[in-house]
Amino acid sequence: MSRTSVEELAMLAAQGSGRAKVIAVASGKGGVGKTNISANLAICLAASGKRVVLFDADFGLANLDIILGVNSKYNLSHFIKGVKTLDEICQPVCGGIDVICGVGGLDGLVNMSDFARERIVKSLELLADNYDVVVVDTAAGIGRNVSAFCMAADHTVLVSTTEPTAITDVYTLLKSLTLKNYAGSLSLLVNMADSIAEGKKVYHQIAMAASQFLNVKLNHAGVLIKDEHVGISVKKRQPVVLEYPRCAVSQSLMTIAARLSKVPVDSSAGSGFFKKVVNWLF
Repeated sequence: MSRTSVEELAMLAAQGSGRAKVIAVASGKGGVGKTNISANLAICLAASGKRVVLFDADFGLANLDIILGVNSKYNLSHFIKGVKTLDEICQPVCGGIDVICGVGGLDGLVNMSDFARERIVKSLELLADNYDVVVVDTAAGIGRNVSAFCMAADHTVLVSTTEPTAITDVYTLLKSLTLKNYAGSLSLLVNMADSIAEGKKVYHQIAMAASQFLNVKLNHAGVLIKDEHVGISVKKRQPVVLEYPRCAVSQSLMTIAARLSKVPVDSSAGSGFFKKVVNWLF
């Protein structure tokens, strides 16, 4: 970890507390490294002294457990069914973060009474109050669940690669959020680029289109170049920032985490994150 990154993150730890900042990580398609980025960014944020919970909102193909090297028996569906408490499904993992696995859980909210749904939302909000940052790993695509979590977040990080299909799909997601009048901050992280220059070129391409056709400012989160350490870490079921903290991609992730943490939170917002999610879903 570079001295600069450590200093940047240390500054963040001194910032005032308040409502937890919610960062959603989303992508227009699968296979762009979204979940890996979510897990490693959460760990980088925790390195600053922040209390971080990682929420798995991919209810179809959840695989945070693989990235983090944990075997979770319970997820959000067990809480919804009343089998387990939130404390029992929210488990500490590597890197000083907690994780809530959510496979199959949210669908169960559809057939619930308003009273039961409200109870669950309040419980989740109370849990979120114990953290400084909530990192949400959404599903890929532009489905209803993805939109709901992004729309409720303070900051949405859109992940793309340099492939034309990934660029097209992430722009489609960006357009979808814009049409829904997304009020948070938006940024683009370009993953698996051959070079920093190539990644920045993709960012400028999408940012220019967003400005011209959507009248939206798209911030530059950063570029992650291809790094063999990432694939090796996945096979070891260990986050790359912990397994290879000095490699190029780990250094970049620390810098990106510091940059994302500086985005302000709207403390005047009346509804909490999970309440907003339910409002967008139902």
